[in-house]
Amino acid sequence: MEKYESLLDSLVQQSKDILGDNLVGIYLHGSAVMGCFNDKKSDIDFIVVIKTDISNELKRQYMSMAVELNKQAPAKGIEFSIVRENVCNPFVYPTPFELHFSITHLNWYLSDSEDYIEKMKGTDKDLAAHFTIIYYRGKTLYGKEIKEVFANVSSENYFDSIWCDIENSKEEIKDNPTYIILNLCRVLAYKKDNLILSKQEGGNWGLKNIPEEYHNLISDALTEYQTDELMKYDVQLEKEYADYVIGQIKSEEERV
Repeated sequence: MEKYESLLDSLVQQSKDILGDNLVGIYLHGSAVMGCFNDKKSDIDFIVVIKTDISNELKRQYMSMAVELNKQAPAKGIEFSIVRENVCNPFVYPTPFELHFSITHLNWYLSDSEDYIEKMKGTDKDLAAHFTIIYYRGKTLYGKEIKEVFANVSSENYFDSIWCDIENSKEEIKDNPTYIILNLCRVLAYKKDNLILSKQEGGNWGLKNIPEEYHNLISDALTEYQTDELMKYDVQLEKEYADYVIGQIKSEEERV
């Protein structure tokens, strides 16, 4: 992450310039704070917290800044949401957001920025997972300390957030095997051992806690996640693995 320090410095300074006294803080989460950042496969994830709503004009200014910063970012770009302080503590779920950006939305913004500004607001269940990472492992880039701003997300809300990400794994694993193989591990690690892990940490947990017949699959996913090597996966084994882990997660949920 050292090569992106100037990007983060620019983010902080320009956020202060645009948002002024309305800015509560900027908080880094994701692989950048969990020790598994890969320049070619990771994005830079952060949450911007504000006191009150912001106008469309300020959203335009912020998006213009974000698009320029994105040019300096890793291949997967930057991803952020702007949220109000009063939805962080007490925590509101699903969580309202004022503005969101990721590289998947770049073409929409560039082709029709006004439409983007008008429509890119609402609620996002993913924010429960992001806030949890911030609460336990995040980094304050600017502003109030994390536990002054964020409440501890309940286990029910956190699990619902991460479950939404993997509930269709059996159908989706063929198209995105590395992500789903490792994500299934970390969701099961949470249900079994109450651990909040990165994808890499989840894979390592899986090698110790998931049956040996799936170890090569998990090892290959870890290799692809950590390096530039592209692995070939057994499609049938992927489906069996997803079915097994989903079954284990459901079994753990039924015990609660």
